[in-house]
Amino acid sequence: MTYPGGRDHPRRDAAPGVRPFLRTKPAPGQSEAGDTNSTLRPFVITSGRVDGPDPDINMETQVSVHPGAAPTRLPPEKRAIVTLCVEPLSVAEISARLHLHLGVTRILVGDLRADGHLEVHVLGDDFPDPETIMRVIRGLRAIS
Repeated sequence: MTYPGGRDHPRRDAAPGVRPFLRTKPAPGQSEAGDTNSTLRPFVITSGRVDGPDPDINMETQVSVHPGAAPTRLPPEKRAIVTLCVEPLSVAEISARLHLHLGVTRILVGDLRADGHLEVHVLGDDFPDPETIMRVIRGLRAIS
C-alpha cells in the first residue's frame, strides 16, 4: 500500500527503538505539539499507576546509574533514563530532557531503583542552621 507523500509506511521515518514522543525534534509532517492522542501515553507507560513505589523520590532527588547494574532489556523510556544518568541528575532534569511528565518520571525512576539499575541519592531532612541562611541572605543583598 502506498501512503501520501510516496512513503511505503506511515512511520518509516521514525527512529527505530525510540518512541515518537521521546524524539528531540518532531517527525516530518508532525507539529511541535506532537500527536493528538498523547493523553494515553503516561497511563500506558506507567501501566496505570499514578503513584510511585518509592516515597523518597522527589523532583530534586539526584539519580545516577548503579555501578553494578546488570544490562537487561528495558523499555525505551527506562533505557533513556539509564543512559542519561551516567552523571548524577535530578528527577526534574530527567523529566525535562526526555519530555516526560514529572509524575511518570518519578514512577519510572522508582521502578529502575527497585530493579537495581539506579542509585537514588536522598537528601537528609536536616535544615541548614540559621547562620547559613543569614549568610546567604547577606550575600544576596550584597549582589543586588
